[in-house]
Amino acid sequence: MKPKTKFCVVSAAVSLAILSLICIVSLASAYFTTFGMSAEYDETHQSMVASGDKKQANPKDSHCDSETMKCPTSAPTLKARYVASMVLSGVGDALGYHRGDWEFNKDGVAIHNELEQKYKGLQELELKGGEWIVSDDTVMHLATADALVKFGNKTEKEKLYKILSKKYIECMKDMDGRAPGPTCIHGVSVMERKGTYKIPFNKRGGGCGAAMRTMCIGLRYPEENQIDDLIAVSIESGRMTHHHPTGYLGGLASALFTSYAIQGKPMNSWGKGLMTVLERAKEYIIAEKHDVEENLETWSYFEKQWETYLGVRNISDGKSRPVFPADYDVKARDDFYESVSFSGWGGSSGHDAPMIAYDALLGSEDSWLELCKRGMLHGGDNDSTGAIAGAWFGALYGYLGVPEKHYRNLEYIKRLEKLGAEIYDLSQSNRSSRKVTALKLQSLV
Repeated sequence: MKPKTKFCVVSAAVSLAILSLICIVSLASAYFTTFGMSAEYDETHQSMVASGDKKQANPKDSHCDSETMKCPTSAPTLKARYVASMVLSGVGDALGYHRGDWEFNKDGVAIHNELEQKYKGLQELELKGGEWIVSDDTVMHLATADALVKFGNKTEKEKLYKILSKKYIECMKDMDGRAPGPTCIHGVSVMERKGTYKIPFNKRGGGCGAAMRTMCIGLRYPEENQIDDLIAVSIESGRMTHHHPTGYLGGLASALFTSYAIQGKPMNSWGKGLMTVLERAKEYIIAEKHDVEENLETWSYFEKQWETYLGVRNISDGKSRPVFPADYDVKARDDFYESVSFSGWGGSSGHDAPMIAYDALLGSEDSWLELCKRGMLHGGDNDSTGAIAGAWFGALYGYLGVPEKHYRNLEYIKRLEKLGAEIYDLSQSNRSSRKVTALKLQSLV
């Protein structure tokens, strides 16, 4: 081969290699733009979303698209949304609970009247200690988050379940004035007495005690390829106290929808996603061989109730816009929430607590004040629906439109903020090696 020809061949090979490298870096960059936020982005925008009623970063981008129901996740930062998810779950709980005065008031109109007359409305309301303590819902959600952080990046689920069991037992010491449910108390006492996290099937275990405490599991396992982890951990967490499909599948729904919020999935697609995941959840139950027959015999209620609800809202296809009645005021909502309940108290069961929270979120989109009216101030089990709805809102929008006085003096706010940040770090840790590879490729180019 002549020197000139040889030089041309080598030059072409080098050019091809450089082009290939550029393509790889471009793909890597696109991947991390989609699935992870850069440190530079976090540093630039973190201060802009630190408090709820201050100016947001790119506020127009924080609104759901009116046609597609797609909710942008470009602002605030991902870490801010994790923190807000934990904190606003506590806010929703404290607001709905009102030290028991509103949780156990079955007249939503009376609650709204008291809010206006005594507290001058939501905008002026400050949640500060005393009558605004959190209920058992947040205490148990904190216990779940504590266990996830302590477990860290380990993979042996059996160890996680033992930590969860221990945390649930410990948190019962912090229930004075917080109205813990009898099923939670019973389940924890069985675990403590028998020294195991596996309690027997409970035909009366269909309450909302699992659904109210699993949102942070969706924060820990937010990616589509982590769905099996999310299913396993949410179910086992749930049936430590609520070993009944109606109960622990509520926990699965709360965790799943939190992960969807982090992913930025259109809200009207969440219900269809749940129906698909339920099949995998059933496979998990069968594979675990723990009271399988009893679980399968009582499985259909949760599934059928959700199928009916999605049909009523016209979102069974996961694509259509949700349909609400023209007149859907406080009384109409109370009536609807009661109609989807198991025993007349909307939100008190595993199927309808996340259902009512979802209904409220669909109807409120990115309005925090409207979400409070629909999801936290009604005549049902409103601290539980409020805790769930608040977590999803925070995971979607951070503190968008949330008055600072709603959360600045919230009980346990420092713990909630810290755990939100720690779970964010854990959720991102498995991406670090991919980011390092991409940066190395960029430096080579």
